[in-house]
Amino acid sequence: MQDKYVLNCPFCGGTEVIESWQGGYGAVTAVNNKWGGAGLYHSICRNCGSVVRSYVKEPEKLLKKKDRR
Repeated sequence: MQDKYVLNCPFCGGTEVIESWQGGYGAVTAVNNKWGGAGLYHSICRNCGSVVRSYVKEPEKLLKKKDRR
């Protein structure tokens, strides 16, 4: 997956990013919903390896089913 916008690394100024995914025990879980969870995605600078951005693609998964849109 490529970001839809260009990120500039705040550490080295690089503009190329590598997308990665962190799941399993590294998944994000909401405080009030220990059963729901979502994988955490990272945009990593190809030049220096810094994590430039971390995000959850589907934040609705962090809510209980009754509270989702």
